[in-house]
Amino acid sequence: MEKGMYTYKYPHAALTADCVVFGFDGWSLKVLLIQRAKGPYESFWAFPGGFMEMEETTEECARRELCEETGLVVSGLRLFGVFSDVGRDPRERVVSVGYYALAKEVEVEGGDDAAQAQWWEIDRVPPMAFDHRTMLRQALRQMRRDIHFEPVGFELLGERFTLGEVQRLYESVLGVRFDRRNFCKKMLQTGVLKAAEAEASVGEGEGKEWPVGRRGRLYCFDREGYEHMKGGFRLEF
Repeated sequence: MEKGMYTYKYPHAALTADCVVFGFDGWSLKVLLIQRAKGPYESFWAFPGGFMEMEETTEECARRELCEETGLVVSGLRLFGVFSDVGRDPRERVVSVGYYALAKEVEVEGGDDAAQAQWWEIDRVPPMAFDHRTMLRQALRQMRRDIHFEPVGFELLGERFTLGEVQRLYESVLGVRFDRRNFCKKMLQTGVLKAAEAEASVGEGEGKEWPVGRRGRLYCFDREGYEHMKGGFRLEF
């Protein structure tokens, strides 16, 4: 009798995909979590994710699970790690592929096997299921590496933004504080920003550290400029 494609005689692991989605509210970095409605780890918080179906890739699985469990659809997913510790899932031998994405903080709602979905500030994340705390640390490390070589993070800003908003975003991602003048100078030297026509008042995004009454120039991401110098982008502070 001829064997089918799923009759491999040796034990093999199940495969899942998990999606770490970062958001930004203008002041602090956040991460999207779902509360598990079923065991194991019932009522614990975790990343949207689940078991891969036979007809999909791990990236397609991550997108599907994210949409089913939170209602969120994202454009860009970045692979950040594979998690294969033997005891990471009490149900069976499970290997997970981790992706991270950046998205504007929009309203989300728990669906499928998620009791609820919620954005959490990165330094106030609740107890997490499985090894998802380790996943979070690794996703953050990868994003902090990527931000020096790619314009990571502009997805979290509006179509137009001030340099003050860009600075707060980079400070939230990297967990540091920058000198304003030095940051603005280096960011403008990257060639990935272009000035927008209008200006913003202090209340439209520059923040408390800017003098009252100061008007801030608005910028937008210059995709053509980035594509022109792609590969040579490097941001050092």
